[in-house]
Amino acid sequence: MRRFWPKSLGAQLALLMALALGVAQAVNFVLLLQATKRQTYVQTATLAIARLAETVQRTRTGATTPAMLRGSIASSATPIRPDMELKPDVATFAREMLGQVGIRVGDIEAAEIPAREFQVQVDDKGRLLRQSAVLQRRVIVVSAEIAPSRWVTTAAPLPPLHAGVFGGLIFQTFVLYGFILLTVLWVGGRLARPLAELRDAAERFDRRSAPAPIAEQGPSDIRQLIAAFNAMRTRITAMLDEKDRMLGAIGHDLRTPLASMRVRTELIEDDGERARMAATIDDMNKTLDDILSLARLGRPSEPEQRVDLPALVESVAEEFEDLGADVTVEEVDRLAVPMRPNLVKRAVRNLIENALKYGERARVRVVPEDAWAVVEVDDEGPGIPPQDMERMFEAFTRLETSRSRDTGGAGLGLALARAIVDAHGGTLTLQNREQGLRATMRLPL
Repeated sequence: MRRFWPKSLGAQLALLMALALGVAQAVNFVLLLQATKRQTYVQTATLAIARLAETVQRTRTGATTPAMLRGSIASSATPIRPDMELKPDVATFAREMLGQVGIRVGDIEAAEIPAREFQVQVDDKGRLLRQSAVLQRRVIVVSAEIAPSRWVTTAAPLPPLHAGVFGGLIFQTFVLYGFILLTVLWVGGRLARPLAELRDAAERFDRRSAPAPIAEQGPSDIRQLIAAFNAMRTRITAMLDEKDRMLGAIGHDLRTPLASMRVRTELIEDDGERARMAATIDDMNKTLDDILSLARLGRPSEPEQRVDLPALVESVAEEFEDLGADVTVEEVDRLAVPMRPNLVKRAVRNLIENALKYGERARVRVVPEDAWAVVEVDDEGPGIPPQDMERMFEAFTRLETSRSRDTGGAGLGLALARAIVDAHGGTLTLQNREQGLRATMRLPL
């Protein structure tokens, strides 16, 4: 059922109104059908009673015999049996009508039966009810006792339901659907248009550019919603700007004492202690850079440009090779990719650094794949348990929990790499191999 339910507001309103109108028309049809049947029934009963009054009156005056009257028969007993569908309301109505014209009779019986069970003359031409079409109908039979052992009986056929009743109702339904549904669709569109613009604005919200306010339109409730959204977006942008300024100040205030500490380490005479302190300060600087980069990623100052991705990866690999690391890059043809090169270079550097840290060597290759440029970084380390794969992309998360600088960094490398790839509209995933781990970075071409 949910699969066929419309998604848009206007379509849902139209469907609900169509269902409500359909139910209303069904109820209207039932009521109209019952009223039509009731009216037809009363008219037919009135015709049968009128014939009965005429027959009784002429019989008593001796003008003619009942058998010669149209639609009438005379008998010594009523032909209406108890097993028939008796109509006491018609009998009461007949007594009232006869009383109004001054005709007094004994008992009166009335019933509704199939025409084939009571074949009497009922049409204006005096023909018997023996035609096949007529025999399928039902008749109202009224019988009155005009004297002891003398009964007069008349009948009138119930006419079939006129097709015009159905046609009129169908025409009325189409007219109602046309006017009402068109109105509902117009109202639904008027409501849905500003909501759709609000949704698009929320989806396009980008802190890298100043948000343009959405035009306030539609009913008052929707205008108030749009105004609240505009105000909220302005406040969010201001908060993010304030956060960037605060991070810049924190970074500046932290780098100054770190630089001072780095200078003072040169005064330490013990070479081993000096090297350890320098390494610690370098780690602190790197961690600070990662934290600030991750926090500022939503608002990069670097413009996007098309860069040869294999050449960029090769340049990163050369940096590690110059330090004696075992990094191999497969040769591939030129592949231009729209990117912010410094950010992508940092993501690739983090992936290679992880591969070297946990797998001792890194194997890198760049391949085009449909509408993507794919960078694969393989290592020969122990891999990652499947249940921990996604958790490794969380900031400050490390698979090795000792927190030792000798066994890993601050746990920001993968988090920063994924944030960079996400900002470019790509994906970054991890996958265990037979021996080691593969990090796969996809960037749109």
